[in-house]
Amino acid sequence: MKGHMAESKTLPTNQVVTIKPAKGWLGIDLQELWHYRELIYFLTWRDIKVRYKQAALGIAWAILQPVLTTVITSIVFGYLLKVDSGNLPYPVFTLAALLPWHLFQLSLQKSSISLVGNSNLITKIYFPRVIIPLSSVLAVLVDFAISVVILFVAMAIYKTPLTWNALWLVPLTLLTVLAALAVGLWLSAMNVQYRDIQQMVPFLLQIWMYATPIVYPITIIPEGTIRYIYSLNPMVGVVQGFRWALFGGSPPDMTLLFSSIAVVVLLISGLFFFRRMEKTFADVV
Repeated sequence: MKGHMAESKTLPTNQVVTIKPAKGWLGIDLQELWHYRELIYFLTWRDIKVRYKQAALGIAWAILQPVLTTVITSIVFGYLLKVDSGNLPYPVFTLAALLPWHLFQLSLQKSSISLVGNSNLITKIYFPRVIIPLSSVLAVLVDFAISVVILFVAMAIYKTPLTWNALWLVPLTLLTVLAALAVGLWLSAMNVQYRDIQQMVPFLLQIWMYATPIVYPITIIPEGTIRYIYSLNPMVGVVQGFRWALFGGSPPDMTLLFSSIAVVVLLISGLFFFRRMEKTFADVV
């Protein structure tokens, strides 16, 4: 009996955990995100499985989308309209730009509706809400990895050499992910309050695509102030960076710099806006 009594004294008492708003200007606790890393993995893996579950073609969609888009744009812009692609075959010229664009496009589509789609989690348990749009963006990297293989195959078919500059694809991919997350934070938070945001996203992306040098070279944009303003589109520097990393030529220099600055500004302001709106998610969603 005494032994049992001694053991009972060592049992932990009930603890009360108080959840307080995150400290700091942006309210993003990296240590807390690391603590919830398993949740990030779970939500990312769940989004991947849901994307391909009961799909007739399964993961083949990740192949068909860039291939069909490349074929159509090559016929319309490369063959019919004779858009200048320099010394590169037009299909390779376009596919290199479509690679980061599809990553950005799909990530933005998924992240913009992620909070509303996970309303059951938001209203029941606590976790850093930024995990939801973050996991939506990370899930799209599977499609991107498949697209990279397709691009390398196309480069081999058109006998386009691959150099060590291709290693720059890693930081450029990270910049694309950050750009998608930055805009996704804005749109996902606004979509909780205004559900017509999700109807606006496809239209926004359609305009955004033609405002990015995907089917045409950046050389058609006048140099100087106009091109610098044009480069405030985050995807301009990313696309130019991808083409330089894969095909060489002049580095994107100021174009990439201005686009990177735009990504940083969008990400910081997006985190700030997301934090300000986060307190209302459980009540409104």
